Amino acid sequence: MSHPHHRFDAEYYERFYESHASQVSSVAEVERLARFVAAYLAHLELPVRRLLDMGCGLGRWRTIAEDLWPKANYVGVEISPYLCEKYGWQQGSADQYRGRGRFDLIVCQGVLQYLGRQAAQRAVANLARLCRGVLYVEVLTREDWEHNCDQERTDGDVYLRPAAFYREALRQHFTALGGGLYLSRDALVTLYELEKLE
Repeated sequence: MSHPHHRFDAEYYERFYESHASQVSSVAEVERLARFVAAYLAHLELPVRRLLDMGCGLGRWRTIAEDLWPKANYVGVEISPYLCEKYGWQQGSADQYRGRGRFDLIVCQGVLQYLGRQAAQRAVANLARLCRGVLYVEVLTREDWEHNCDQERTDGDVYLRPAAFYREALRQHFTALGGGLYLSRDALVTLYELEKLE
């Protein structure tokens, strides 16, 4: 697998995010996902005052967040020097980013599969340190690559680990809620037992 700093260039984002013929997801899909996340947080009565978008890419979550949580402070962090220069994101990685304060919502979409095993574990622990509410995480697993995704539109030059690897790492810090949502152990929320996946 090539080094992340060098591969996340204009060509990468054109292929997987900007070209209608080969994009992995559309703006409409991200908006639908964000509305789902917002509805679940409203159900939990968790206000979003601070949102961290870890691996923010083109900033699609920022645009939607302005509508869903107009008073929230949005922080976009991205490893790509190309995107940081183009959009003004903070440059950083999921395993090393040291933000100020904690966040009510952290979005980490399509990031962890680009990190080696130890870096991915550090990233989950770091996201837990930064999170005081809910983490939304989406990561390509070995099972997804083999059975669920469109391989023509999905970057397969990643670490294809079993889903169990991520579940175990997340379980140490979060309670799984389903739909890619994980509740911080520090969140002041009471869950009924069948609201939890584990």
